[in-house]
Amino acid sequence: MQRIGYAAGAFDLFHIGHLNLLRLAKSQCDYLIAGVVSDELCQLRKGRRPIVPLAERLEIVRQVSYVDQAVAETVPDKIAAWENLKFNVFFKGDDWRGTPHGVRLEQAFGSVGVEVVYFPYTVHTSSSALRLALETLNMPLTEGESQRSIDALNRD
Repeated sequence: MQRIGYAAGAFDLFHIGHLNLLRLAKSQCDYLIAGVVSDELCQLRKGRRPIVPLAERLEIVRQVSYVDQAVAETVPDKIAAWENLKFNVFFKGDDWRGTPHGVRLEQAFGSVGVEVVYFPYTVHTSSSALRLALETLNMPLTEGESQRSIDALNRD
C-alpha cells in the first residue's frame, strides 16, 4: 500500500525546522502533502496572523523538492483534511506528543486508520523566535541607545 503523508504547519518565515519536518516526512512516505495553515487559522490558533501571506507560503512550500502537493489548510479539524486528501500517515513535531491536543489527534486518526508519526521539534529555530527578533529590531530606540548606535557606526 502506498504511504501518503500529510505534514501541516504555518510555514511562516520558512526556516530549517520546516525543512527538517518536510525532509523527514518525505523519507517515510511515498507521496507527501504539505498542509499550509491559512492566515485565519493562524490568527485563531496563535492569536496573530503570519507575516508572510498564505499565497506566498503555499508557493514557497510547493517549491520544496520533498513536497509532492501543497494545499491550504482552512479548517481546524484534521479529520476534515483527511476526508479530502485520504492520507494514511500524519506527521507532527514531538512537542505535541503526550499533550491533550496530541492525544486527541492520535485517537481521532486511530479511528480512521491513520498513523501519527512524531519528529523531533527544532528547538533552536522557530518562527516565533524569528518574529520576536524582527519585532525587537523594529522597536524604537531610546535617546541613549540611538546615540550609542550612531557612535558605533561612526567607529566602523
